[in-house]
Amino acid sequence: MTESATGLTLYTPEGRPYRFDPGALCLELLPTGGPGPLARYEVLDTPDGLYAWVAASRLAPGPPLAVEEDDLPAVRRLRDALHGLAAARAHTRPLPAGDVAVVNEAAAAAPLVELLTAQGGRAWAPGATVAGLLSTVARDATALFTGPYGHRVRECGAHDCHLLFVDTSRPGRRRWCSMERCGNREKVRAYRGRTAS
Repeated sequence: MTESATGLTLYTPEGRPYRFDPGALCLELLPTGGPGPLARYEVLDTPDGLYAWVAASRLAPGPPLAVEEDDLPAVRRLRDALHGLAAARAHTRPLPAGDVAVVNEAAAAAPLVELLTAQGGRAWAPGATVAGLLSTVARDATALFTGPYGHRVRECGAHDCHLLFVDTSRPGRRRWCSMERCGNREKVRAYRGRTAS
């Protein structure tokens, strides 16, 4: 899994920001929209949406990419396949063969190439492509699902939140997408339930 700055800034329906760290690059792609009811959150319908995701992801500072409208269906296809795989793993269902094929197809391309700068930071080799970006994300998914945390993919425990994350906590008991959002909401709900009687 690619490591660097982690976590995304997401927004509640009321517009309040909160931090969400799904624990892996491949899972960072999921809040950008998705199949079915997740389509209302779609942001990968323009090149600017993909640029914004790359800049906010753990790839930051992102590689200079030239994104065309024609590149976006492949990005959404990989994202939707990752959603299917993560949801299957979170609910202990078999991995959907079609989604596995999409990830493997993307992973077969050459990935983005990370370089070390003289200052000890990260840079990206010239010539970065959307196919390289997708390969990097797909390879991260392969590392996640086959690695030591592959069985720790979870769905947020809040009744109205379906964000997926990998639980990297030592005890393996993370329940919420974010304590700042769903964890606190559930604590308040439980407190009100206890004091209502």
